[in-house]
Amino acid sequence: MNCSVYEIAAEVIRSASRDKPADAALREVLKQMRDLPPFDAAEVSKTVFLYYRWHDWIRDERGEDAKMRRTRRLAERFRANPTSIPIAELRAKAVPEWTTAQMEVSDAWLRSLQSEPKLWLRARRGHGKELAGKLGLARTLALPDAGVYEGEADLFKSPEFHAGEFEIQDIASQVVGLLCNPKPGETWWDACAGEGGKLLHLSDLMENKGLIWASDRSAWRLQKLKRRTARANAFNYRAALWDGGAKPPTKTKFDGVLVDAPCSGIGTWQRNPHARWTTNLTDVLELAGAQTRLLAHAAASVKPGRRLIYSVCTLTRAETTEVVDAFNATQTQFEPMELPAAQLGIAKSRAQSSAAPLTIWPQDLGGNGMFVAAWRRKS
Repeated sequence: MNCSVYEIAAEVIRSASRDKPADAALREVLKQMRDLPPFDAAEVSKTVFLYYRWHDWIRDERGEDAKMRRTRRLAERFRANPTSIPIAELRAKAVPEWTTAQMEVSDAWLRSLQSEPKLWLRARRGHGKELAGKLGLARTLALPDAGVYEGEADLFKSPEFHAGEFEIQDIASQVVGLLCNPKPGETWWDACAGEGGKLLHLSDLMENKGLIWASDRSAWRLQKLKRRTARANAFNYRAALWDGGAKPPTKTKFDGVLVDAPCSGIGTWQRNPHARWTTNLTDVLELAGAQTRLLAHAAASVKPGRRLIYSVCTLTRAETTEVVDAFNATQTQFEPMELPAAQLGIAKSRAQSSAAPLTIWPQDLGGNGMFVAAWRRKS
């Protein structure tokens, strides 16, 4: 391993903080090193994320170089045999102590966190097989337009990307779009659209017909959404700022409203290990309150007989089932709606009713963790 890779990775780690996540610090540092070969840039990224994935194992190592070398050895050992790291060790070191009281911490979830994440792509609707042939994707039967990319080429430079033939989108996020199941000609509201990942999927499923309102509290995110939709040739949307308050961005009533709410992101801890050590219980509880308000405010814009979808890429009870319970207790004009999980290759517990919310664990599909609940507004 070239020592300069470790030196650059150490610079990224020094600049990362709670206010500057490791992935943002990584982009900032690599942007300053335009002459760095692509292979070395990839190795820097890998080293940074390994550092945080095995963070608690390397506390006593002296020097950043020694710490990074040890993370490589730990990762190789785990890849060769996941059971070589005792489960008691994973429970003590892989996640913060407070998570145990806030969610189910299973052996399978802990092992999934220490595995390398997969890079999922979403092809344009009906073109999964064609894209897989071009890029050599490993496909999944349950989601025919999803595939895992295992190559080393820069996908952002590929002609397929610039032609809008695919998006980089985790499989769990793709499931959310499919569960929304929007139809061409319908009117939808993506209430927390962010940079537009799920909006692009909704637009594709709607065949660019109908209308999607996209809102977010951050203007810069909506500006990035605008660039992404232009590349993907998605034009059936309008963007508007919304602060999450009781006054919606439009008086329109919708066939469907998606509230993909801001959350603690615990479902992404495999892909984003730095967040394990910057997220705390206060964050979870504050976000749960915001999620409850967002959901209640967005619900008022659903047409009678139509649907409301709530999704978060987290797994704490406070942000998932407790938000749903609070909504059910106060919004009596809505009734829980069945989610066709089995059709997407996701098994529900036998104890769950057909209309129960859906929890997707990272070990279920090989992607992020995700929670989804759905309601229909009574006629």
